[in-house]
Amino acid sequence: MGLQYKVRSSSTLERWYELRFEEVNGPEQTEIRGTFLPPEWFPQSGVQLTWPHAGTDWCYMLEEVTDCYVRMAYEIASREPLLIVTPERTKVETLLKEKLPAQVFAQIRWADCPTDDTWARDHGFITLIDETGPLLLDFCFNGWGKKFSADQDNRINRSLMKQGVLNGTYTDHLDFVLEGGSIESDGHGTLLTTSECLLSANRNDRLNRADIEERLKSFLHVERVLWLDHGYLSGDDTDSHIDILARFCDPETIAYLKSDNPKDPDYESLMNMEAQLQSFRTLDGKPYRLVPLPKPEQMFLDDYPLPASYANFLIINGAVLVPGSGSELDEVARTRLQEVFPDREVIVIDCRPLLSGHGGLHCVTMQFPEGWLE
Repeated sequence: MGLQYKVRSSSTLERWYELRFEEVNGPEQTEIRGTFLPPEWFPQSGVQLTWPHAGTDWCYMLEEVTDCYVRMAYEIASREPLLIVTPERTKVETLLKEKLPAQVFAQIRWADCPTDDTWARDHGFITLIDETGPLLLDFCFNGWGKKFSADQDNRINRSLMKQGVLNGTYTDHLDFVLEGGSIESDGHGTLLTTSECLLSANRNDRLNRADIEERLKSFLHVERVLWLDHGYLSGDDTDSHIDILARFCDPETIAYLKSDNPKDPDYESLMNMEAQLQSFRTLDGKPYRLVPLPKPEQMFLDDYPLPASYANFLIINGAVLVPGSGSELDEVARTRLQEVFPDREVIVIDCRPLLSGHGGLHCVTMQFPEGWLE
């Protein structure tokens, strides 16, 4: 039975595009009309991990973080190809040959590239689907508003194209700062983002909100932008990326972080975010189905708060990977997401080591839509 998407073009409001998945003798075949930003649940050709090394911020706890990456690599490569970007290919290959089953290791693709850090979500390509194939949009990554050095990470995408590991048409948008963790697509022409991030200083400060929205619609072929003006996690240094706060699960469902503790310093901001989410409507004018995810207990590194969030999950082929915090709330979050994704296995991965870098599972990964990875 075919699943039909209707995707509204940002350039012509009356025109609708159709995307069909039809099973023919087993494998899915896709018919695509028009250009659109696929949702994360769109069939994938793989996922990117940019591997940690001693030159990254993980140097003081590299072994713990590497163990977390090995677990993520196993879960991803057990289900779809995995692209590993690293300046230390031989070292990482040796490690993963030892740690992973042979059939899982065989799913790994490699790209040799100098890197500053490991946040693939934010330095990776943002990909559109077009009748002619993938469109690879390369935006500027400037270390979350020039907070950190990102010169080498900002060159990774161009290096991947030169190495020929990706399919698609390269599009240069390096004059516009945009991070993958700052946007969410429903695949039907709606983009979800936060004003705190996209309007922050040192990103696109020459542009106002209307200018940025116009560019988002034009570059990403979306119909509308839903701006969240509330929502904050203590310890977050991304200026409130959407992928730690609220996530599309399907075109009518949003999972979001919720605090039930009035003493939580983030309580008021998250309550205001919830109220704004309740005011949003789908393209059909219906309220969204809202699925609250518990806020993990606050963790600290040297008395500095860490931004743990179950909303930082990754959707892959056949599964949803959820960042665990090592508490009983992990199972609460897993159960709620399993209800939202009944046809996928929901797996909790202990991602506490990643929190020491003020990020999570979704932050260090970037999925590739079908047809993207060689």
